[in-house]
Amino acid sequence: MSTSPPSNETHLKPPPSDKSNNTPIHVRAGLEDVDRDDRRPAFLLTYPEVKLLGIAGVGFFLDAYDLFVINPVATMLQYRLYGGNDLPAGLQGLLKAAANIGSVIGQFLFGYLADSLGRKAIYGKELMLIIFATIMCLTTPTGSLSPDSCLIYLSIFRIILGIGVGGDYPMSASITSDRAVLRKRGVMLAYIFSNQGWGSFVGSLVTIVVLAAYKGVMDGKGETSKVDGVWRIVVGLSLVPAFGTLYQRLTLAESTRFIASQEKEEEEDPIAALKKQQAAEEAKAEAGSPVETNTEVVDAAEVVKKKAHFKEFFVYFSEWRHAKLLIGTCMCWFLLDIAFYGINLNQNVVLQQIGFDGKGGSAWEKLFKVSTGNMIITALGFVPGYYVSVLLIEVLGRKWIQIQGFIMAGLFLAILAAKFHTLSKSGFIVCFSFLQFFFNFGANTTTYCYPAEVFPTRFRASAHGLSAAAGKAGAIVSALAFNSLSSKIGTDKVLWIFVGCCFAGAIFTLLLPEVRRRDPDQVLAEEIEAARCERK
Repeated sequence: MSTSPPSNETHLKPPPSDKSNNTPIHVRAGLEDVDRDDRRPAFLLTYPEVKLLGIAGVGFFLDAYDLFVINPVATMLQYRLYGGNDLPAGLQGLLKAAANIGSVIGQFLFGYLADSLGRKAIYGKELMLIIFATIMCLTTPTGSLSPDSCLIYLSIFRIILGIGVGGDYPMSASITSDRAVLRKRGVMLAYIFSNQGWGSFVGSLVTIVVLAAYKGVMDGKGETSKVDGVWRIVVGLSLVPAFGTLYQRLTLAESTRFIASQEKEEEEDPIAALKKQQAAEEAKAEAGSPVETNTEVVDAAEVVKKKAHFKEFFVYFSEWRHAKLLIGTCMCWFLLDIAFYGINLNQNVVLQQIGFDGKGGSAWEKLFKVSTGNMIITALGFVPGYYVSVLLIEVLGRKWIQIQGFIMAGLFLAILAAKFHTLSKSGFIVCFSFLQFFFNFGANTTTYCYPAEVFPTRFRASAHGLSAAAGKAGAIVSALAFNSLSSKIGTDKVLWIFVGCCFAGAIFTLLLPEVRRRDPDQVLAEEIEAARCERK
């Protein structure tokens, strides 16, 4: 049996590490070099970190803004297109699900492209798509097309909008995780995701302000058709933060961590090479032939490195220890979004229970009351939950927060389901506020953080995009099925389904490790070295 010279093995060993920092030197990000000696609390950020959050967070602001304005916009379109009557059920479902349908496409597409072509080459393109789609939504010809055609037109461009919004998930997560120091990584990701809370709050606030400006025309003069201007202004104002950060995204430099991972990949693909070596060793052992030398392993790696990133992705996740992580992140996000979007895309049911459904009164009064109810719900539970996550994510860890979030959300959903027809208005508000709180101080935050922290740099964006796409698939299921199921079996029964999703999510979380202070690039290097030692 031939042996390999020691000099040929050094390039497969784990990269050297600095004693003062657990992160390998060759994968350390720029911020990590700057903040290595920073001993302040993790939630206190430096100026470069705040600037990065401002650039990366706008996508989540726009995602939530769109999610929460689509409900009042759909109500406005009832008055503009259908004389106050309900939108056709099928088209209403399509309108609400359109952005999520596009998100599924955008999340995996942009995630794959970010890993294969680089973050810098792709970042900002998703925001350009959002801007284009938003402008096209504003051009919906409500005066010339039939009502149904207007909804179809709007839905088509909302799908394109969703592709851009979906693309922002893996892009911003990877951009941030690539640059963050380990002790602040979770905080920075949670800060970025907290922009969802502000997006929903600002969406409700903008709707209220614009409606107040139109009160004289709509309520005083009875010109309900003027609502056409209200929804266009509400949607169009989302262009302000989009244009405000476009240049910074397009000019953001590539992270040193990603460059290092690509340079390593260009040298060799050690995982695939080791798999090929193992297969060759087993085949030759069965045939009684000597195992291949180290030179032959390098030759195998030279062939492997020419494969597309898509094949490398499957090579990596063909191992159960890696596949179970992807299954865990995908299933947790899928189950969460069935419940989360099932509630938040259909807040009219909740608003009805707390007396803010806008029944009775003029069109303006109904719209104003619904928007006020949305803002109350957001302020009570949405925003606080995000910031408790920011404060505690590096203290309690992701796994604990996710499991308790799923369990507590399931418990409050169970209370709402069991007492749906008998719970008092104040009791309903309290339960729903706690439900929203534990969604956000829980799985809604951590399902975003986990894929950005558990997977190594070279597969991070693709895995995050696939996980996020699984989540949006759950959102689509809720958007399309909630109304029909509610009419058939009752809203309380649908809430019990959401309870089951939450408890199942807690179980799937057990597949995932705690990732606090865990460097997936270092883990990958150690796995490679351990595999090489087994070959000796």
